[in-house]
Amino acid sequence: MIGLFLGEKNLPIEIIKKIERKKIKYFIIDLTKNNKFKKNKNSFSINIGKFGEILKLIKSKKCNKVIFAGNIIKPKISKLKLDLKGLFYIPRIVKASKKGDAAILKVLIKILSENKIKVIKLNTFNPELTLKKGIYTKNKPTLLEKEEILKGIKELKKINSFNHTQAVIIRDNKVISRETRKGTKEMIESTPKSKIKKGILIKLPKTKQDLRVDLPTIGIDTFKDCNKIGIKGIVVKSNQNIILNKKLAIKYANQNNLFLIAV
Repeated sequence: MIGLFLGEKNLPIEIIKKIERKKIKYFIIDLTKNNKFKKNKNSFSINIGKFGEILKLIKSKKCNKVIFAGNIIKPKISKLKLDLKGLFYIPRIVKASKKGDAAILKVLIKILSENKIKVIKLNTFNPELTLKKGIYTKNKPTLLEKEEILKGIKELKKINSFNHTQAVIIRDNKVISRETRKGTKEMIESTPKSKIKKGILIKLPKTKQDLRVDLPTIGIDTFKDCNKIGIKGIVVKSNQNIILNKKLAIKYANQNNLFLIAV
């Protein structure tokens, strides 16, 4: 039995499909805003303020392993309904929330660990969603573009591990845009086309990022957004970034002269 803490976007759906194909028993703790998984008979909607209820459910299922997947939106602490365990743990969650979403996830993992529940990597059952090191498109970066990529990777490594930046756009050896909590799509769309054209999108895990729960994700829509505004290529981390609709995304990149590299 595996427990699934699921948030927004499409990654949770891919994980459920694979688990069902493998005929693994599972249950869902639905952390989405509008209870996205309510039609699934194995789904339970419980907010993180009711941590006692969450732990009771996990133990009732005789489960000691869970997965976090999807975009889990930081809750408004003042609006959480708390049970006794929630009251006990909430000061730690509030303290972590001041550092960002990644810090909250780390605290939740630690709390689960204290209760002998192990958090496993979100791609445990879906290793095919990541890429091995290499170039995956017909179009390849030039020598100068490779130097730009190295520069962008160095800049990403300097960024605080608790903030929201998993991606930057680099052009002419300068970082021209950084991702905020609004995500990669908003970063691409909010940067003037004249500034971003012929840039390179680099999206990698943050320094000290917990790769069990927070793998950077791109999909076909990312490629379309990049092509629309003139970005030349996308760089991801091998064996760590999630690529949704991988075959379709690579096909689209080839058709539109974009490159895709896993470093």
